[in-house]
Amino acid sequence: MMQPGLLSFCRHFHPNMSTLLETKEMFRNADAVCFDVDSTVIKEEGIDELAKFCGVGDAVTEMTRRAMGGSMTFKTALTERLAIIRPSREQVNKLITDHPPQLTEGIQELVERLQQRNVKVFLISGGFRCIVEHVATQLKIPLDHVFANRLKFYFNGEYAGFDEGQLTAESGGKGKVIGLLKEKLALKKVVMIGDGATDLEACPPANAFIGFGGNVVRQQVKEKSTWYVTSFEELIHELDKI
Repeated sequence: MMQPGLLSFCRHFHPNMSTLLETKEMFRNADAVCFDVDSTVIKEEGIDELAKFCGVGDAVTEMTRRAMGGSMTFKTALTERLAIIRPSREQVNKLITDHPPQLTEGIQELVERLQQRNVKVFLISGGFRCIVEHVATQLKIPLDHVFANRLKFYFNGEYAGFDEGQLTAESGGKGKVIGLLKEKLALKKVVMIGDGATDLEACPPANAFIGFGGNVVRQQVKEKSTWYVTSFEELIHELDKI
C-alpha cells in the first residue's frame, strides 16, 4: 500500500486547504495527465449513444448509471450492456459518422496548453477504441497514447464480443494502465482527471486525482475528490499561474 506523502494526493474524504494546494501544484508540475473520455473529454457516454443508435437506449443508460456509481464490477456491466446492444461494425461506423462525439468546452485548449509544456497526454477509457481514436485525432493526441476497449466483429460485420484481455475492460484497469505507463516511461508525477468511480480508483497509482463534473456530477466522486472542478477553464487558469 502506498504511504501518504508528497507525491500522492488521491482520496481525501475531508479535503483541507493544504491538500488542495498540493493537488494543484502536482497538476501544474505534472509529467503526464491522463483523461477519462466519456462524460469528461466528451459530453456523452459513448456506450449510451451507441445503445440509443441501436434502439436499446433506456436499458443500457440505467446500467451505465449503476456501473459508474460503483455498484457492479466494470467488466460485468460492460458485458451485460454489450449483450443488449450487440452492435455491428456498420452501426458503429455510422454512429461515428452521423453522431460524432461532442468535445467538452475547453478540452482542446487545455490539451494544447499541456502539450506546449511537453506534458504527455493520455486518454484512458472504458469505452471503445474506435470512438476514442476519433476523439484523440481531434485533439492531436497520438494514437499510442490511447487506451480503451476493442470491439470484436465476425467477418460479416456482426458483433462478436470485446477483447477481454484489455486492461481497460477490468475493474481497476485504468490504474493498471497508469502503473504500466509510470514504469515504462519513468513518470514521477501523473494526474488522472475524470468523472467516474473508475477514474477515482486509478489514484494511486496516479499521484493525484481531479474530479470533473462539467457534464455530470457523480456525488460519490465529488465527495472523495481533493480537487473537484466543473469546467476545464479552471484547469487552464491554474496553468496560467506558472
